[in-house]
Amino acid sequence: MLTLLYQFILSFFASMGFGILFNAPRRALLQCGLTGAAGWIVYYILSSFEVNQILASFAGGIVLTAVSIFNSRYMKMPIVIFITCGIIPLVPGGKAYQAMRNVVLEDYQLAFSFGIEAALIASAIALGIITSEMFYSLVNTAITKLKTGE
Repeated sequence: MLTLLYQFILSFFASMGFGILFNAPRRALLQCGLTGAAGWIVYYILSSFEVNQILASFAGGIVLTAVSIFNSRYMKMPIVIFITCGIIPLVPGGKAYQAMRNVVLEDYQLAFSFGIEAALIASAIALGIITSEMFYSLVNTAITKLKTGE
């Protein structure tokens, strides 16, 4: 449990810190941190249950976007502020670094392996974002049509 709290705090400050670097509005920094922490905690919990990293990243992207949509509606700000800051803990930078490191060391087989894994994880995050936004759009459209009686 203490590890989960530790992970939450670190991902919160990583997202909030990127919000500062990204020049996000000050009143949105807390929500930026919470957005990143929510996505990372989902990823971390699934990874601790030995779920594939790609699937865990997909789920993290879905939660990240759902929290971003809520924050953008609540704060009346563009969703891109929250997604951009919140995605930072999920980005597979370590895998990309290992891929480039192995290219420099001329271990191309290992570099290719790390590169493909980084690309798959990044694609899963993007697919999670798209899926969550599409689901929100479908639900929003259905609610609007029910209210207008079409």
